[in-house]
Amino acid sequence: MSVVREDWVAAPGRALSGDTSVPGDKSISHRAVMLAALADGMSRIDGFLEGEDTRATAAIFSAMGVRIDAPSASTRIVHGVGMDGLRAPALLLDCGNSGTAMRLLSGLLAGQSFDTVLGGDASLSRRPMLRVMAPLRAMGAAIDSDDGERPPLRIAGGRSLRGIRFDSPVASAQVKSAVLLAGLYADGATEVHEPHPTRDYTERMLSAFGWPVEYAPGMARLVGGHRLRGRDIEVPGDFSSAAFLIVAATLVPGSVLMLRSVGVDPRRTGLLDALRAMGADIRELDRRAGACGPVADLVVRHAPLRGIALPEALVPDMIDEFPVFAIAAACAQGTTRVTGAAELRVKESDRIRAMASGLAALGGRVQETSDGMVIEGGRLRAGSVDSFGDHRVAMAFAVAAQRAEGEVAIADVANVATSFPEFETLARALGFGLERAPPASA
Repeated sequence: MSVVREDWVAAPGRALSGDTSVPGDKSISHRAVMLAALADGMSRIDGFLEGEDTRATAAIFSAMGVRIDAPSASTRIVHGVGMDGLRAPALLLDCGNSGTAMRLLSGLLAGQSFDTVLGGDASLSRRPMLRVMAPLRAMGAAIDSDDGERPPLRIAGGRSLRGIRFDSPVASAQVKSAVLLAGLYADGATEVHEPHPTRDYTERMLSAFGWPVEYAPGMARLVGGHRLRGRDIEVPGDFSSAAFLIVAATLVPGSVLMLRSVGVDPRRTGLLDALRAMGADIRELDRRAGACGPVADLVVRHAPLRGIALPEALVPDMIDEFPVFAIAAACAQGTTRVTGAAELRVKESDRIRAMASGLAALGGRVQETSDGMVIEGGRLRAGSVDSFGDHRVAMAFAVAAQRAEGEVAIADVANVATSFPEFETLARALGFGLERAPPASA
């Protein structure tokens, strides 16, 4: 049976303008469902991301006996079953395209009394999981896969876990979170130290649900044996989704854009620091505290950019924003150098290669390196690019097309629905030139 592939045709539109919001934060939506499911009592989640990835996480907990109601779009009522209330699922648990779901669930499921198998789509099945398997095994978990590293993952239940001190070799919030979630079920203390600080959503949300946790940049510690309490969660706008609109408004002359209630946790917003260093005009208004971290309204105005040598210290705080950062660099004056970003090789695609090849197809001057790239700013021409099924690569090239000299054909964009299903409609309303290409079978 043929598979219908979704493609875009993008081209320069008009100056971006509007007062809008972006969908709920994907990372927080995943964690809110997970912790609410394990809590005692009911939790209401408002601002839940209605994306394929987060719906997959909710479906996984439904398959393990958790009642999750959806009274309206972007709202979930989760009837928690407590720390020991999950039930064995009848089938493989499908994480779809979500590495966050698979890695965090690996830790959470390592402490259950029953066996589970975690699978995903073709893209997720190529992503490395040894980075979470190794520390979980050190805690006493029994977890393996067919090739020793890639999904599907088989997790044996009924194991006694013990707390460990884990010095992570990679700066990864997913790895840290997997170890901490296993630590909820472990005897003693579980402590994670990172080579660079990463986003602290898991720590913040554990605390919000009532679990004692100590954390500071680059360190988190908790002790097993406590309980989670149901509570209401307001999910802020996803900064990674806002990033595409931020860069587009920065690049397109005459643009002025207001983005409401965006999560601006400093461990997530390295892109703002990078763009401001390049000359961007981005202001934060009404910054306020939320249960999941700070929130602000962002006002973005067009500004000419100049190339920079990106400080490596910013890399962990903008790891998901590199595809659209590469577009900003390609449209800037001068040279931008990125180093210390080897983690991009193992995301939904090899994002270094995907962005380098796509920019080259549009006439960009890009040198790919093992852990980054060197981008010479200049003009982009019309052309065709492949997103490699990566949602962030697809949206990044839709942004690039707004400054190109003609149409840009973007192949394989269906996975945009995993994180920003409203992107196409919202982008057009704000001024993007963006259309769905005629269907083609692949």
